[in-house]
Amino acid sequence: MTLRGLLRALCLIVRRNLAQHALSSTVTALASALGCGLVIAVVVVREQAHDAFVGGPVGFDAVLGARGSQLQLVLNTVFHLETSPGNIPWSMYEDVRKDPQVELAIPYALGDNYRGWRIVGTTPEIFTRFEYRKGRRFQAQPGGRFFDPKLREAVIGSLVAQRTGMRVGTAFHPQHGVADDREGHHEEEYVVVGVLEPTNSPSDRVIWIPIEGIFRMGGHVLHGAGETFVPQPGEKIPEEAKEVSAVMLKLRTPMAGFRLDQKINREGTAATLAWPIGKSLAELFEKLGWMDRVLALVAWLVMAVAAASILASLYNAMNERRRDFAILRALGAKRRVVFSAILLESTAIAGFGALGGLGISTALIAGAAHVVRSQTGVVIQVFAFHPVQFLAPAAMVALGALVGIVPALKAYRTPVAENLVPQS
Repeated sequence: MTLRGLLRALCLIVRRNLAQHALSSTVTALASALGCGLVIAVVVVREQAHDAFVGGPVGFDAVLGARGSQLQLVLNTVFHLETSPGNIPWSMYEDVRKDPQVELAIPYALGDNYRGWRIVGTTPEIFTRFEYRKGRRFQAQPGGRFFDPKLREAVIGSLVAQRTGMRVGTAFHPQHGVADDREGHHEEEYVVVGVLEPTNSPSDRVIWIPIEGIFRMGGHVLHGAGETFVPQPGEKIPEEAKEVSAVMLKLRTPMAGFRLDQKINREGTAATLAWPIGKSLAELFEKLGWMDRVLALVAWLVMAVAAASILASLYNAMNERRRDFAILRALGAKRRVVFSAILLESTAIAGFGALGGLGISTALIAGAAHVVRSQTGVVIQVFAFHPVQFLAPAAMVALGALVGIVPALKAYRTPVAENLVPQS
């Protein structure tokens, strides 16, 4: 028999065997797909999330805030998660803004929300000078504009607009704190004057208002001078009374970061400088590394269990198919043909599972991307290529071929004469 004829015969045998045991083959292939899909999804989501948080462009080099945790400061100001660790006097903002090594200093006043979406009080420089990616600044969608710092106006991120239905002209009342509390809202009413173009960054989840509005909002008091100051309508707020939650910094050189770190973190006691930003987030991922390893281990174990199910399915089916193999041998099929047929069948089931795994992984990554973007604003690319998308299916096929050796050997050793006897 020629090689081409042998392959055709093997494919015919495998196709008929799969059709004859369609249910068990399908269930086994689905188990393989689940294992393969889990491995791909866990690896892709973990690495993309790590790269987005630790190495992704955030536009700022450092964050100056109250004395405390650098990680909490970064999560609160850059990713708009967590709570603010406290405030610092306006004078600190002025001092760092005038530093010749600081290219840009933008104050943030935090602590309010609208329906769970964080409100950030800041200055117009966030729109006119800040670049969230190199060479790219915030742009208002057609029909909108940036807020006037003297008016009760707001600019909202694209995700806020999408999820809340807010648009230019929508009026709203900010709420106390960072949790959605429909009853604890401020009396002041703000009007949306602009919706930002999507940036695929945490800024898509933010409502921006003038920092003066945060200072004057009902229920807010200022302690910049060490004493309580309650702004009155029409009264100018003295700068010594003002305070901010953080100052977002863009530095001219890396050496400026070293100098500020030495001055603020090592020699000072009044504030904290989170620099570089990625360092704090890297420490977070290192602390959570055990969870990543557990998830990856579980995913690989599911794949191993799927391979074992292929072995069990084929091995248990050998008793039912002994007569079929004996007839094939009696018709002239060699032992290696029978062996190859079982091995090919095992590989084919694993191969179908590997292909299904690519589909399952895409669905899992898409679901994870939706959750991550909703909660953090960080974008995970669903269709970005990763080597594991090739390695995991290849590993699944290799495992399928490996476990197929055991039932193939059993078929190889099937005695012809004994199994040709008609069964009663």
